[in-house]
Formats: sequence, structure tokens, C-alpha cells
Amino acid sequence: MTALDLYVSPLGRVEGDLDVRVTVEDGVVTSAWTEAAMFRGFEIILRGKDPQAGLIVCPRICGICGGSHLYKSAYALDTAWRTHMPPNATLVRNICQACETLQSIPRYFYALFAIDLTNKNYAKSKLYDEAVRRFAPYVGTSYQPGVVLSAKPVEVYAIFGGQWPHSSFMVPGGVMCAPTLSDVTRSIAILEHWKDNWLEARWLGCTIDRWLENKSWADVLAWVDENESQYNSDCGFFIRYCLDVGLDKYGAGVGNYISTGTYFDPSLYENPTIAGRNAALIGRSGVYAKGQWYEFDQANVREDVTHSFYEGSRPLHPFEGETIPIDPEQGRKEGKYSWAKSPRYAVGNLGNIPLEAGPLARRMAAGGPNAAAHQDNDPLFVDIMDKIGPSVMVRQLARMHEGPKYYRWTRQWLDQLDLKESFYSKPTEHAEGMGFGSTEAARGALSDWIVLEDNKIKNYQVVTPTAWNIGPRDSGQVLGPIESALVGSPIVDAEDPVELGHVARSFDSCLVCTVHAYDGKTGKELSQFVINGMV
Repeated sequence: MTALDLYVSPLGRVEGDLDVRVTVEDGVVTSAWTEAAMFRGFEIILRGKDPQAGLIVCPRICGICGGSHLYKSAYALDTAWRTHMPPNATLVRNICQACETLQSIPRYFYALFAIDLTNKNYAKSKLYDEAVRRFAPYVGTSYQPGVVLSAKPVEVYAIFGGQWPHSSFMVPGGVMCAPTLSDVTRSIAILEHWKDNWLEARWLGCTIDRWLENKSWADVLAWVDENESQYNSDCGFFIRYCLDVGLDKYGAGVGNYISTGTYFDPSLYENPTIAGRNAALIGRSGVYAKGQWYEFDQANVREDVTHSFYEGSRPLHPFEGETIPIDPEQGRKEGKYSWAKSPRYAVGNLGNIPLEAGPLARRMAAGGPNAAAHQDNDPLFVDIMDKIGPSVMVRQLARMHEGPKYYRWTRQWLDQLDLKESFYSKPTEHAEGMGFGSTEAARGALSDWIVLEDNKIKNYQVVTPTAWNIGPRDSGQVLGPIESALVGSPIVDAEDPVELGHVARSFDSCLVCTVHAYDGKTGKELSQFVINGMV
């Protein structure tokens, strides 16, 4: 038996640094450690500030999903201040949140994920040449239109929000905009252009209505072979290629999922409260663990810092959460190895367990029981998980499935706007209060907890989808979701471990850049990845 330690730093392609160390035995990963290598400390920045400071600071946490950060920050204050939300305001928030995710779907697929499908490790596949033709960076026949057209949905966000990214137009009690009929019709035209030229013409090869008829894995496989257009679409090709090169065989993860839900029925969330949140959601919340569905309850969230570079000795709910950084050099002596905390969720007699956040988690929540008439009720991925289980391919397909779904919802919300009615209701600014706001960013559950005292922020805790997924081991030495997903991954070439990239990037961790692989025993650099033609 041969053993090898690989250090891959960093592994992501978005923001910050994700360092990964894996132990490989006989060509298979047997253990993994994920390290968020950057301290940011937004919770510390917000402490003692004006209650509305989060509306300015939080959208700067991320340049890709800043609208999602604004969305949940605004709802955190809405619940703390007990505001009234005009239906128009809820619709506009829904529209903008969804448009940000719609731009992320093709941009992520082509610019961050699919370029790895051109790796030389797959040269023996009969589909390899076609993968290169489509997905090669910059020159691929699908790469350029996919990336360029991905910008269209956030043009709609900018129409309502004034700019994207880093807008702050969502405020407690509504939104700071007064859209005109011209704004609405222009938004519809932009989304139609995106749908006609990318979503249907290139990705699906059919109408969105036809794709959304698929309710099972058998339906999807039949859909691929139904006609030449669907067979040769990027979606059809992606499914065929994944099955050919084995991306349906590894990257399973913990098998437990969390969705805090997003998008509200305007008539059901006019007076936002924590208790009334789940019932008002269109995109459902829920926890799926050990084969059972549970109602999501923010009171069950904990953050463990046993292996994180922070002071603390016990899991804390975010309302009582602490962000007290320590010197990483000292932390490593205590067995700590990441700036990410370890979010956990209390599930019955299972204790505090790790949960995967993201599109696959949303799809599992959508397939759960007891959906109300206004809520997403979609059995497709529950069936897929039952038939073939979780994997790199399934996680990625769940992300792409949301393009048709969110497009349809957004078009409906645009039609529901009543331009003669209000978009804002001035709130009472209570000096004391506790609020919870959450959404489903493109990458998963994104939540804020705010505690107000004497008209100032006493405590503010942000739990991101990336934290849910890349968090390190907890006090019970239980691996985080990506750490768990890496275990079992085959490594064909230790000098070019593209499989690690597939797994990590299937979660779309909000962490970035070039990738280096080292032999952990000799210190020898095994390889240097070239991303998009640049080191």
C-alpha cells in the first residue's frame, strides 16, 4: 500500500484562498482537511455600529453574491424592527435576488467548473474532443456565449437596484426604487433575450417547459435521447460526458442537507417575523438528514470553533456567537487549521451534525412532504438521489436545474408588480431587538443574526454557504461536507489531481485562484495549475 500527502493551495476559483491537504492511499483519497486561509472579521467590523450598517457592509462580503448578502441583511432588520413590507417590495427583492442567481448559473458552469472537463486525464474518452471544442477557456464554442450572456440577468438587478454588485437599495420596510413601466418592460426583454439565446437555445435545446416536465432520473435520461437538439445541447452533452468519465461515481459528501429557503409570497410576509418565515417561503426551507425531512429552525444552528482560529470551547448559537480571532501559529499548536468556523445543526437525537448547503440541498427541500400551494414542489432530485446517489455530477446538475425554475418565477413576479402601489413603508427603529434574515444565495444557505441594544449592533453573526461546506472538523472530529466529499475520490495523476478540483468546485466554494500541488513528504512541487490561460 502506498501513501501520499498532497497539499493543494489554493483550490477555489472565486474569492479568498482554499487550501486542501489530502492523504492518498493506492490512488484514492482516505482523509482530507480544508483550510480557509483568510481572516475577514466582518462580525467584528459591525459590532457597535448603527443597526443599518449591515446593509452597507454585508454586500461587500462578496463581489459575486452581494445582492444575496443585502437581501438577508435587510430581512434580519425587518424582523428585529418588526417592519411592514408592501407586496411590491417583496416582489422586487425576489426579482433581484433571483436575477443574481441566474447570472451565476452559466458563469459558474463555464468559467469555473466546465473548463476542468478539458483536462488531459479525459483524453481517452470518446467525447473528449467535443468537450474541448465546447468548454476550452475563451475559445470554446459554448464558453464565450455562456460567460458573456451570463451578465444579462444582473442588468435587471441594476435597473431596480441602481447598480450591481454592492447595491444597498433594500432597506427595512421595502426597497428604495420607483420602477416605471419602461423599467419593467426592459427587464422582461432582457430576461427573454437571456432565455432565448442561452437557456433554451444552448443549454437545454428545448423549451424550459419541456425540461421542467422531468420528474425522475429515468425522465432525464429519456429527455437526453428524445431528439438531436436535446442530445447535443450543453446539458445533454454534460450528462453524457459525466457518465462516460465517471463524475457520477464520487464526491458524495455527508449526505445530509440544509436549505433555509428563499423568495416570499408577498401576501404571506407583509409583517416579517422569524416564526412566520417558513410558511411564507416559495423556495422551501428544510433539513434532510439520515433519510428524513425536518422543518428548518434557526434555533438549531450552532457554530463550532474547535478547529478554527478563534477562542471558544463549545458550540454556540449565532445570537450568542463569538468571533474572537487568535494567532494561527498558536492555534495550530492546539489542532486548529482554518479561519472558517464549523456550522452544525441540532437534529433530534443525532446531535449537532454537519449539513451540506447549496443547490442540491434546495432540491432536496423542494422534494420534501407537505408543500403548500404557493411553494416549490419538485420531486426530481429526490428521485435522482434515490436512483444514483449524490456525486459531483448530481450536485452540478442541481445547480443548472434552477435556471429554468428561477427564470419562470422571475417572469411571474415582474408581471405581478403594481406600479401604482407603494414600494416602501417607513419602519419604527426600535432600540432593542433580535433579528434573523436568511436567503439561498447561488451557493446555498446564507444567514444573518443581529442583536440590537441601545440603538447599536451588540452582536452580528454571518453564516455563509461556504462556511457550511468548507468548515473544518468539529469537536467530535467529524469532517465537514467538502472534507467528507473528497474522501473516496480517485486520483489518477498525483501531479495533476483534477478530481480534487471537481469535488471542491462542485460546491462552488466562494474561495479563489491558482492551484499548486505538493508532495507533503518531500516538499516537492508536483504541479502548477494554469487557469484560463493564466498562472
